[in-house]
Amino acid sequence: MTNPVEQRQRDIIEEFALLPTWEERYDYLIEMGKGLPPLPERFRTDDHIVKGCQSRVWLGSELQDGRVNYYADSDALIVKGLIALLLHIFSGQRPEDILGARVFFMEEMGFDKFLSMTRANGLMAMIKQIRMDAMAHKKTAHEH
Repeated sequence: MTNPVEQRQRDIIEEFALLPTWEERYDYLIEMGKGLPPLPERFRTDDHIVKGCQSRVWLGSELQDGRVNYYADSDALIVKGLIALLLHIFSGQRPEDILGARVFFMEEMGFDKFLSMTRANGLMAMIKQIRMDAMAHKKTAHEH
């Protein structure tokens, strides 16, 4: 059975493949970021700032019906778009699927080449935080 997180990555890779230039991809990312739902105030705290990001990034999550919902925001447009992309891939998934998924969209979409080193590192830091949250939620789910 296909891991739903990996499937969402494949879908997003196909979507971005329709945009031939990096300028169009950046524009699309910025549009995705603008469509990000507002971050609930309870997550706009220092505890929720992702370490390792050059821009300020807040990331919060909660477990609902066995699935992890992520909420995030940033003060930088491109980063907000990257967050929207990550939320599209990971939010609403089961902790097991998040932890069991191979993360390959960055290389396949060329983000590792086209993002600045600091942005690529920030993206990795966000993915690491998403996985850490999933691990914490998986643990809590098994305690109940």
